[in-house]
Amino acid sequence: MSRKTLSVMCGFLVALTPTQGEPAMWVVRDSDSTIYLIGTLHLLKHDAEWKSEKVRKAVGESTELWLEIAEFDNQAGLQPLIAAHGMDPGKPLSKKLNQAQRKKLAKISETYGVPVATLEPMQPWMAAVVLAVIPLVKAGYDPKAGIDRVLRAQAVAEGDQIRGFETAEAQVRMFADLPEAVQVAFLVEVLDDVEEGLGLLDKLARAWMDGDTRTIARLGLDELKREAPAVYKKLLVDRNVAWSEQIVEILKGSGVVQIAVGAAHLAGPDSVQVQLEKKGIKVEPY
Repeated sequence: MSRKTLSVMCGFLVALTPTQGEPAMWVVRDSDSTIYLIGTLHLLKHDAEWKSEKVRKAVGESTELWLEIAEFDNQAGLQPLIAAHGMDPGKPLSKKLNQAQRKKLAKISETYGVPVATLEPMQPWMAAVVLAVIPLVKAGYDPKAGIDRVLRAQAVAEGDQIRGFETAEAQVRMFADLPEAVQVAFLVEVLDDVEEGLGLLDKLARAWMDGDTRTIARLGLDELKREAPAVYKKLLVDRNVAWSEQIVEILKGSGVVQIAVGAAHLAGPDSVQVQLEKKGIKVEPY
């Protein structure tokens, strides 16, 4: 599995330097509906400036916000799911790794102050997610500054309805249902990325700030599609198809709606926009 898998499976956990951004957006319209589409990054520095005029306009006009998950901060609801699908105390993580992999895990764990004993009861996918996030947080990148959280807070302040395409359980199962060998490969690639630093993710962040979806697709999707087509289909294509079907239903209503999902879902030849166009729905840059 390519190291680009990290970019997709962790939902573009990237960071930005202080600079003004103009992220790419799209719009779908019919006689009585307007739907704005924007890709999200889940971790940012607090001083990242990305709220362009078109983002402000979309936020101000919308009365409904759709996210991947509506209640992504519901820790009380998430904890039982992690216990059920993210932990495997009967088979320690180290028993699923070979000697070289265990050595790499120990090295990264020591570097970032994460006791290996803390990771031992975790499924490989869960350990991968934990180790993908910790270096970013330690470098000053905050989930609370993520775009989805900012947009959600604005929607709450304006009294907008907040809806989700998926449930927390569906997202957890998306990782947990991967075969163990694929989970281990994911963990190993995360360890490799952590060793190499944040260069790839910084490039993805810059591409997002520039509204450069071609670069997002090239860096984050192309190699994954080529080297791990089953994972690509499960994590990107299948979800994009399902979301496009829900957007068709949203379009049957009226009013202004904003949709904010991971940036990877709005890039490449299998994007949400492409799925909508296959259904005869025109999607225009905004």
